Amino acid sequence: MSKRFATVLIIILLIIAGLVTYRVMINKEKAAENAEGRQRTESKVYGMVVSGQPFSDFLSLSGTIEPNEVINLRSEISGIVEVLNFSEGGHVSNGQVLIKINDAELRAQLAQAKTRNSLAAENERRAKLLLEKEAISQEEYDIASADHRTAESQIQLIEAQLIKTAIRAPFSGTVGLRNISKGSYITPITDIAQLVDISKVKLEFSIPEKYASKVKIGTSVRFTVQGTSDEFTAKVYAIEPLVETATRTLRVRALANNRDSGLIPGTFANVIFPLETVEKGLLVPAEALIPIQNGKKLFVKREGIAKEILVETGARTDADVLIVKGINEGDTVLTSGVMSLRDGSPVTVTLR
Repeated sequence: MSKRFATVLIIILLIIAGLVTYRVMINKEKAAENAEGRQRTESKVYGMVVSGQPFSDFLSLSGTIEPNEVINLRSEISGIVEVLNFSEGGHVSNGQVLIKINDAELRAQLAQAKTRNSLAAENERRAKLLLEKEAISQEEYDIASADHRTAESQIQLIEAQLIKTAIRAPFSGTVGLRNISKGSYITPITDIAQLVDISKVKLEFSIPEKYASKVKIGTSVRFTVQGTSDEFTAKVYAIEPLVETATRTLRVRALANNRDSGLIPGTFANVIFPLETVEKGLLVPAEALIPIQNGKKLFVKREGIAKEILVETGARTDADVLIVKGINEGDTVLTSGVMSLRDGSPVTVTLR
């Protein structure tokens, strides 16, 4: 009886040992499979460790180049153009006579007025002598004196008209394409040509009201124009006192030298307006940012997994974006291969 019991007991113990051994082996196989599966699902991405660095914040704005001075040349009187003293596209000096209108009729009127003035002066002289002899009344003398003054005023009026027959340049500049010819009959509403001063140019642009307090007289701004890679500098000289309610912007004008006439009025300008310098700015590549409905997000590596972080951005350069809020110095930001990542995905990061 005891032998049979011992045999049964041994068989039971062997069965239990076999089951334990089988279970251990199954657990090891599952653990190996899980480890292998995790290894297969880890994403290989590139990243960078963020470090603070000086960054000059700025606004990128659109502007327009305008001439320093510009007018439409017009005559104050009507008449026939007798002399054209400028060439299209040519430079003229301040005070230079550009156009002479025929003044023959006015000169004849002036000669007539001078003759009448001489007669009026003689009548006044005689009336004065007669008044001293009490041969005429004071009233008659006053009439003769008024006639003399009227004749003198007529001469001054005609002389003023004669001055207007010569159209002069009010400032030095370049004359544009003319709309008249020699012999044309012009009136005060006739546009003769444009006179433009481009020795300096005005740069006009608008600042969002959020940054209106940053604009100061004398602030230097940089700008570029199409057709050249050169960068130009201008200084703010005038600020509109009111914000435009329609656009919520503040109009600003800056002045730039244009000695070589390389800047053409009317052209578009890309304006770089300086704001402030951040001593420890956190810059990340633009490709690391993912646009979402409420702003932008990026991924950072935390304990071997990708962590989704919502961020606030500031200014940007050609390749990098300033992160204002969301990450800290020393974080590992994932920079490429981020579009396929999910929050909590295991990652293998190669720093660069």
